[in-house]
Amino acid sequence: MATNARNTPNVGDAAPDFTLPADNGADVKIAALRGSWVVVYFYPRDNTPGCTTEACDFRDSYTGFGDARAIVLGVSGDSLASHGRFRDKYALPFRLLSDVDHAMMTAWGAWGEKTLYGKTSMGIIRSTYLVSPDGRIAAAWPKVKVKGHVSAVLDELARLRGAA
Repeated sequence: MATNARNTPNVGDAAPDFTLPADNGADVKIAALRGSWVVVYFYPRDNTPGCTTEACDFRDSYTGFGDARAIVLGVSGDSLASHGRFRDKYALPFRLLSDVDHAMMTAWGAWGEKTLYGKTSMGIIRSTYLVSPDGRIAAAWPKVKVKGHVSAVLDELARLRGAA
């Protein structure tokens, strides 16, 4: 896999393998999703303002992702119980995956050094990857700003599907 400073997968790379537990109690394996478009978005924490806005934006655009036959997966380090409460509170129609040891997020470049208000710490870096049906990274947003992001992902998915 080609790498950059944060060891994030680049467009064209094979999506890093993972199996993680989901809020519905089942394990999700990226390899089992071959043949589908998959949106993997990483967010810092359930029930925080930016993360709630992003999740609700994905929820509100979910029909568009479904029409494109794309699977949406949200990933954070929160527990499955926290994910379940978050999903239920905001009626999220997609699965939330729990990566409590940050291994999957590290492989995807979504766990690393962050600076907030001049303080550096390790944490989840808000990012999104679009995985093509052949299991490769088709598009990457390694540093996400919430406003307008979901629309950009949906637009890129439509563009790529049109080219496919």
